[in-house]
Amino acid sequence: MSLESIASIANVSMVDPAFGSMAAAQQQAGFSQMVSKGLGEVNQKLISTQTDLQQLAVGDVQNLHQVMINLEEARMSFQLLMQVRNRVLEAYQDVMKMSV
Repeated sequence: MSLESIASIANVSMVDPAFGSMAAAQQQAGFSQMVSKGLGEVNQKLISTQTDLQQLAVGDVQNLHQVMINLEEARMSFQLLMQVRNRVLEAYQDVMKMSV
């Protein structure tokens, strides 16, 4: 098998709509997994921070500085999540306003 035959197979996969739709589906799955992973990480930080705050209220905290750092990290992660959400919504609205 020569390199030329491999190159021709690669070119067919780029032109064939069936292969293109499979690639688009893989990209969508990758994007949705990335979004789900990001949401999960932010949610985990918020849950961890809530637990730290409950321990702080009870007086069972050894390191107040670490609790405050975790709280600030969770706040900034949530703010970043909201900004990304707002940008995605703006982009969606712009696309919907476009005439075909």
